[in-house]
Amino acid sequence: MKRFFLAFLLGAILWPAGFAKADDIKTEQAIFAAGCFWCIEKDMEAVPGVIDVVSGYTGGTTKNPTYKDVTTQTTGHYEAVRVTYDPKKVSYARLMQVFWDNHDPFDPEGQFCDKGFSYRGAVFALNEAQKRIAEDFIEAQRAKYQEKIITPVLDAREFYPAEEYHQNYYKKNPTRYKYYRWNCGRDQVLENLKEQAE
Repeated sequence: MKRFFLAFLLGAILWPAGFAKADDIKTEQAIFAAGCFWCIEKDMEAVPGVIDVVSGYTGGTTKNPTYKDVTTQTTGHYEAVRVTYDPKKVSYARLMQVFWDNHDPFDPEGQFCDKGFSYRGAVFALNEAQKRIAEDFIEAQRAKYQEKIITPVLDAREFYPAEEYHQNYYKKNPTRYKYYRWNCGRDQVLENLKEQAE
């Protein structure tokens, strides 16, 4: 009993000094659309400081849309991801860079092999600070390219998580995911865009 009490007392003294509960972390969120949400979900989850990434639908007017609804291209929704992150470890500007490096800012019809309204690229700003950072970031990119950048910065609307089978698809179905990504030509296009900007 004495040993237990001493351990408890020591823990109580040390806890505030060196250990922070997960619940104590003040998180922020960001929303990006970059074509297939399976791909941008994987890209965002690899960023240090990102806590969670959810695939879903946003930007449209249909409430509680399904994947089938969104792929009709009539709901006004984009495939997107909602990124929860620790702002002490990663900035919104850094997430903008990751988004930028993983989408095609010139395609008005979609992204890579996926065409249609729901596959277009966009930034959904959750507040004025995000909107300013995103607009300034995109403006700074214009001098790097000859083509016209069409990626919009939009005010965030309600975000609807996609069906469970879409979440972490690249982990659940790694072979299918890799085949899809390669067959879609995503990385080849991104490499060409990178070379254009250099």
